[in-house]
Amino acid sequence: MPGAYEDYPFDSIADAGAWTVMRHRMNRKGFAHLYERFGKLSINLKCDPFEADFLRGIYKDLTPAYHMNKRHWNTITIGGDVPKDELRRMVKQSYILTARKTRADEENEDDEI
Repeated sequence: MPGAYEDYPFDSIADAGAWTVMRHRMNRKGFAHLYERFGKLSINLKCDPFEADFLRGIYKDLTPAYHMNKRHWNTITIGGDVPKDELRRMVKQSYILTARKTRADEENEDDEI
């Protein structure tokens, strides 16, 4: 993703057990949290709450987020039943949802109310 970088906020070194957080360079917000749990690679991604609930009903390897707000974040087990194209779409959506909002974005939100 453009302007993204890796961060390891919970570990002093980036080793196999470290949590990797992918962040926006502009606002430092994390949009993807990668970690290993129960021997499997997982990723937490932000999602619209209604879509999050819908997706949880479709994929068994997509659950309310581990260690995060369960209304707005999902955990996806990598290599599970979530197709790669769908996973890519969810990463992009998380990136968009956590991006810095511009004044135009905020004005458009006001117009929608």
